[in-house]
Amino acid sequence: MKILVTGGIGYIGSHTVVELQNKGFEVIIIDNLSNSKIEILDSIEKITKIKPAFEKLDLCKKEKLDEFFKKHKNIDGIIHFAAYKAVGESVENPLKYYQNNLVSLMNILENMKKYKIKNFVFSSSCTVYGQPEKLPVTEKSEIQKANSPYGNTKQISEEIISDFVHSNEELKSIALRYFNPIGAHKSALIGELPIGVPNNLIPFLTQTAIGIRKELKVFGNDYDTTDGSAIRDYIHVVDLAKAHIVALKRMFENKNEKNFEYFNIGTGKGNSVLEVLEAFEEVTKVKVNYKIVERREGDIEKIFADTSFANKVLKWKTKLSLKDALLHSWNWEKNILNLF
Repeated sequence: MKILVTGGIGYIGSHTVVELQNKGFEVIIIDNLSNSKIEILDSIEKITKIKPAFEKLDLCKKEKLDEFFKKHKNIDGIIHFAAYKAVGESVENPLKYYQNNLVSLMNILENMKKYKIKNFVFSSSCTVYGQPEKLPVTEKSEIQKANSPYGNTKQISEEIISDFVHSNEELKSIALRYFNPIGAHKSALIGELPIGVPNNLIPFLTQTAIGIRKELKVFGNDYDTTDGSAIRDYIHVVDLAKAHIVALKRMFENKNEKNFEYFNIGTGKGNSVLEVLEAFEEVTKVKVNYKIVERREGDIEKIFADTSFANKVLKWKTKLSLKDALLHSWNWEKNILNLF
């Protein structure tokens, strides 16, 4: 089976490529390298002993994308990661997010229909739920107004995909609503690699611990949580990557009950920012300098998943712990200078 992975040099994409190749899939990657480094291809090859095919391409450029699909025939499925993903940046520059995240998706779907590619896995997010009224969040939880333009692009994307596959009955799609991916591959050859100042907690934490950043900013300590800091459901990126293979196989085996399905992909447990900080210091024996600052616009207070639907239907569940993820992230941070 040949799988196209958009954004496959990025954080979640690269880990998913590794898992796909380990399972015997042939992989071709599209990435515009706007938030990733080409050297990750070599790291993927070191882990799997296979170098995936790669094309540098902007998915918003319709003609270039059409040329790609004319050249690469017999693609059996697409996993679509390529999108901008920083909540704060989306609040400051919403049009950048709407333009990139929605146009790229529509261009991919158009080619999917044109070239008769029947299976589509979409990288969605728990941000589609907004600030939920009840926790944990189930797939039946009411969709609240998005707290950020980024979250809104995920809501709109799911609506676009749903409408698209319902108008094309031979096509199928599964949206995986991620909670908060963290961690790195145990080899320390791939991991989260933000360009510039990190927008996510863990790379900022590891960069502070290693001395690149002066201090970690904790956004808010006055939330209605046990210690006042925001709560998230942190899932190891390798567990998350494996969920994509399970989703693909579900469609290949025609086990999907509807043309468009969606699943929560998390651990089912919430941890506060300060709890994560404490766990990191425990597993690494490194003290981290941090400072409480004002809340960040676009952030929600707390969210964690009910994963029972994915556990039952997909036969998928997490195997790696928060401490595993933090230790792997730290090992990755220490190895980055050796790789780039």
